[in-house]
Amino acid sequence: MERKNIVVLTGAGMSAESGISTFRDNGGLWERYNIEDVATPEGWERDPELVTSFYNRRRQEMLDAQPCMGHCLLAELERFHDVSIITQNVDNLHERAGSTSVLHLHGELMKVTSSLSPNAPEQIIELSPSCADVQYGDPAPDGSPLRPFIVWFGEAVPLIDDACELCRKADVLVVIGTSLNVYPAAGLTRCVPPGAPVWLIDPASVTWNASGSVRHLRMGASEGVACFMKELLEC
Repeated sequence: MERKNIVVLTGAGMSAESGISTFRDNGGLWERYNIEDVATPEGWERDPELVTSFYNRRRQEMLDAQPCMGHCLLAELERFHDVSIITQNVDNLHERAGSTSVLHLHGELMKVTSSLSPNAPEQIIELSPSCADVQYGDPAPDGSPLRPFIVWFGEAVPLIDDACELCRKADVLVVIGTSLNVYPAAGLTRCVPPGAPVWLIDPASVTWNASGSVRHLRMGASEGVACFMKELLEC
């Protein structure tokens, strides 16, 4: 079997099966929190202690969760193919499942950084599970208060060009658990080479913006990944 370059784009539906709260679904985070208060630079300026507390709670929720079968199957797929995961999720469930190539478009919960230079590599600190809470005012290497290493609404997505380059090299694109409503991530589907098979795994109807045809498996993440892998490995 010839090894293929498989690129997987995952969204909140991927981690929902692990118990991680989604954003836009019924009961999601944005029904309980105001986006402008906890996920924008302006919210950070207004009330950094609220934002710090919000991400402390999300970090603990993530640490209490376990990778779902879908996460584990994608890690297993590396035995047979070259797999690159581009995720809109800020949790570390892909890594904990064993995936070795994960690009986090929107940041990572287990990292904090400088309020002044959030994307400077030398300012980014990785937290440990045993010491995952941050107090507002804890200093970054440059002395500014630590903020979450999260790409907030209204901020540029530093890794979008890297993600697009991965998609350009894809033999197969698999999109799992994302509504494709958030740009620029949604535009990645148009970076895939013409003729490359595209699979969409999501139980809901999704307004598609890809340039080619799409095979839609209306299933949850784990069931859909299992179905996709079965067909792929039988080819």
